[in-house]
Amino acid sequence: MSAGNTGAENDKTADAGSAGARAAGTGAAAAGAGAGSGPAAPAPPAPAPPAPPGWDPKAWQAHQVRKERAASGAWSIAPLAWAEAARPVAVGPVPAVVLGAVLASGLAASLLLGDGLGPGLLLAVLPALVAAYAAARAAGRTLRPWTALWALGCLALLAVPALRASAWPTVTALFAALLTGALALHGSRRWPGILLGPVGLLDSAVLGVRWVWSGLRSRGEGRRERWLPVAKAVVVAVVLLALFGALFASADAAFADLLSGLTPDVSGMGGPVRFLLFAVGLLVAIAVARAAAAPSRWDRIEVRPGKARSRVEWALPLIVLNLLFAAFNAVQLTVLFGGYRKVLEATGLTYAAYARQGFWQLLWATLLTLAVIALALRWAPRDGAGDRRLVRVVLGTLGVLTLVVVASALRRMDLYVDAYGLTRLRLSVAGVELWLGLVIVLIMVGGLFGARWLPRAVAGSAVAAVLAFGLVSPDGVIAEGNVTRYEQDGKIDLAYFQSLSADAVPALDRLPEPQRSCALRGIARELAAGRAPWYATSLGERRAREILSERGVSASYEQCKGLGTFGSRAEY
Repeated sequence: MSAGNTGAENDKTADAGSAGARAAGTGAAAAGAGAGSGPAAPAPPAPAPPAPPGWDPKAWQAHQVRKERAASGAWSIAPLAWAEAARPVAVGPVPAVVLGAVLASGLAASLLLGDGLGPGLLLAVLPALVAAYAAARAAGRTLRPWTALWALGCLALLAVPALRASAWPTVTALFAALLTGALALHGSRRWPGILLGPVGLLDSAVLGVRWVWSGLRSRGEGRRERWLPVAKAVVVAVVLLALFGALFASADAAFADLLSGLTPDVSGMGGPVRFLLFAVGLLVAIAVARAAAAPSRWDRIEVRPGKARSRVEWALPLIVLNLLFAAFNAVQLTVLFGGYRKVLEATGLTYAAYARQGFWQLLWATLLTLAVIALALRWAPRDGAGDRRLVRVVLGTLGVLTLVVVASALRRMDLYVDAYGLTRLRLSVAGVELWLGLVIVLIMVGGLFGARWLPRAVAGSAVAAVLAFGLVSPDGVIAEGNVTRYEQDGKIDLAYFQSLSADAVPALDRLPEPQRSCALRGIARELAAGRAPWYATSLGERRAREILSERGVSASYEQCKGLGTFGSRAEY
């Protein structure tokens, strides 16, 4: 995944022929050269076969394109026009090192991921990186700065499960790693490439399976004397390790304990799960290697701009919307500077109810504003400098007013947290609101200085936000905030702590007894249920076990029940 280039720099030489030429059998030459391989000389177009009687010419042409794609091994779930525009170049035979790395990736996924995520995820990904690097080098591709940056970001996101015990930042990081890995492989810099890249990995998986199968068949024909001794040696080595390992484990309890901690347990009902993990790891490595060798060029897909509207038709609704935003923000600024008591008296709402009621509406207002800006840019008038100036003024004003709405929403969430404490949901949506505000700032900057860099900047900001979210330990932040709140005003919700992960233990350990023991009761019970092997244990879980081994849970059930530890709790 770390070897590849941005691809867009070489796309200008990639489309030497038209769709009609592809239909006539010149698709491989028309697809052009991938990054680092040099442009191929296009073959002279052959005459297209005439449509049979009764066939629509366009339908016949589409049929020919599909036939050519099937004959050349290409496949796509994308619409026909998109698939033809993004079709990857042809690749040579699969290198032997790629085959070995792909197999190692499947085995690593089967052995290291069956007990959970942790450092084992990074170890399972390393063979896939080797496969991608070897495939890219064999295809003549070179490493570009943006590719290296996206690849490093993907690795950093995959390290989150090794650091945090909580599942919710881990799942978010995995989805962000998928996006970042697709960017590293496909080199996308426009919106079609950024949005379709992760889905396009399915194309690479199907193409990669055919590519690997063809490579295995070609190596199996007439080369049995080369691979058969290696296969025999591997089988003998595995048998010897299993035999003598079992003998030594039965002879010494300390060695048996060491061996059980270092090697995965493949017995019992885990067999089908590990086989599924092997298949998934194998398929992911194949897709990554195939995309590194010859990625689909989703950036070639052309998105037609919307029909430009007249100034009045375009600007009048937005100006009215700006006036509405200005009126709302004026009220918010009045309330912000000391008018809370008057507003609460007039509305009859409590302090916390007022804050909770407004935040969600303001979050939706921010999201809808981004949709309005996107549609407005699509239909904006673009006849000259005056139209461009009008677009900048109207949308720039809307952006500034939306930033005030973002600030108001965050202020309301701050009030709500002061009243009821911090939770996962409140922390998550506040983080999303902050990121949306950053996106609005990026759009405004793009409107002033050009927006060619905007898709990459928005994707990069999302990746950075998810990575920061995982690295700061959300459960630890929640526990720290609530413990600080307890130290200030004595308010604490012990029932909510039962749902937190082991990442919260260091902060909760600061509480006095019996609150400390009651807060840690649920986490301690979950950790006592079982210990995962080292490759499936996060740093947060190891720290929590160390703390609880030094100072265990001492409060009785009756004490914790009296403090409300076992009460039901609804989060919103």
